[in-house]
Amino acid sequence: MTPAPDPKRFRAAQYVRMSTDQQQYSTQNQADKIAEYAQQRNIDIVRTYADEGKSGLSIGGRASLQKLIADVETGVADFSIVLVYDVSRWGRFQDADEAAFYEYKLRRKGIQVTYVAEQFENDGSPVSTIVKGVKRAMAGEYSRELSTKVFIGQCRLIELGFRQGGDAGYGYRRVMIDQAGEFKGELKHGERKCISTYRVVLVPGPAEEVELVNNMYRWLVHDKLTVPQIVRRLNGMQLSPEPGLPWTFGRVRQILTNEKYIGNNLYNRSSYKLKTSRIPNPPEMWIRKEAAFPGIVPKEMFVAASALVKISRSSSEELLDQLKQLFEKTGVLTRDVIAQTAGMPSVQTYVSRFGGLRRAYELIGYWPTSDPDHQEANRRIRRMHPEIIERTHAAIAKWGGSVWRDPKTDLMHVNQELIICVLMARCHTDISGEQCWRVRFDPVKLAPDITIAIRLNDTNQAELDYYVMPALDLAGPALSIFSRRESSLDCFRFDSLDFFYGMAERMQVVRRGHGLPRFARNDQTGRSARFASEGEVAYQ
Repeated sequence: MTPAPDPKRFRAAQYVRMSTDQQQYSTQNQADKIAEYAQQRNIDIVRTYADEGKSGLSIGGRASLQKLIADVETGVADFSIVLVYDVSRWGRFQDADEAAFYEYKLRRKGIQVTYVAEQFENDGSPVSTIVKGVKRAMAGEYSRELSTKVFIGQCRLIELGFRQGGDAGYGYRRVMIDQAGEFKGELKHGERKCISTYRVVLVPGPAEEVELVNNMYRWLVHDKLTVPQIVRRLNGMQLSPEPGLPWTFGRVRQILTNEKYIGNNLYNRSSYKLKTSRIPNPPEMWIRKEAAFPGIVPKEMFVAASALVKISRSSSEELLDQLKQLFEKTGVLTRDVIAQTAGMPSVQTYVSRFGGLRRAYELIGYWPTSDPDHQEANRRIRRMHPEIIERTHAAIAKWGGSVWRDPKTDLMHVNQELIICVLMARCHTDISGEQCWRVRFDPVKLAPDITIAIRLNDTNQAELDYYVMPALDLAGPALSIFSRRESSLDCFRFDSLDFFYGMAERMQVVRRGHGLPRFARNDQTGRSARFASEGEVAYQ
């Protein structure tokens, strides 16, 4: 016979995180300390949520913390305590209130967060609240100070001629050198130096790559070819910058304008500190080290080419001419057609220059609605949307929930508590075979509590899966999901909506005397379950 569980023991989950490979904060060290704490207090650790190699500056990218919060909020958590090593492991949020908010989301569901290595007890007392607030501010300040120190150190290394991150680029290779400048090995794509005291520099690559780079400059400066013409020539020669990839407008333009091809080391052309949005910096803020490594293009050739590319880049007529030629060749223009055509400027170039693709289409006399395939796809998706809304409505009602559908916005108001928005995301496949889904929403205008994004399959004829995303986690008006890349949104993905339907199930709180309340689920008819004991009062 199985012995009854000890009623004095508590069930807990542990959350561990480290942003680098520092031994001091390794997840195993954290887990050991948490296990020791739990053993002394009769706590059983039943779940582990680990974010390894993840920054604590924001919740983005920390899939395990997001799943922990989601498990608690959806009621699937089978523990009452979350054990964390210290305040900084919970996060080094730049806004201390953000760290408090995520902790509060757990606490309002009856889950206590405990920091095992801190000297204060997280019991909600005024003292613990003050100390915890100071600790959170200190954790964020540590990241700010570290960011400044790292930036100063990186600038110093740039001025010494060392490479600071990024691929070598076509025509170059990255190599490691020691403190004495001795060669220690070449770094392939994705590889990093093995010893912290080693440095990375650029050296010319294979002779055929160096020759091809110089040919690009000669074609531009001497033969007066445009960048798109150079791209077409390269692809016509069946020369690939990487196996299986064609030359593109952006790749060729980068070669013709990057100062590394004359040996200059550039840094700080854009800023991306503490997980903020990337912003371009003015040239006076750039860190430049001239002749940091061997150049492979004559300086006078580089200056002439850069000037020509700048002039070409400012020509809207050339962009429209390329778009018109593509239309005459294909008979249809879409984002995918533009992106998959070698030598064409990027879709973003047209959006930035003309305020949108539709405006660029209009300027060359093309109207997208004339595409019968596009119209048929839109009609099919418009037919699917109300069917999914009706199915969702019926499923929620089956669980005992109530739904009111706003005829103007198609938003569903569930149990007079939640506002739900259902969106369809069609599948786009690029030339490399990678699939992408673009989800667009208007959180300000519609203001739903939860957005259900339905991904369609590769033919856009059936549902693939579902993303159930709270409004708090929507960082902007649109997001992209790729088939071959991991995403912080994966924790919101579901194969079906059964889990979401269950959220609408109604429960009754039944109070007997002065004891603790008990809960009763509605039966399948929607009627409340009855309690026979006298003195019991049911609250909706």
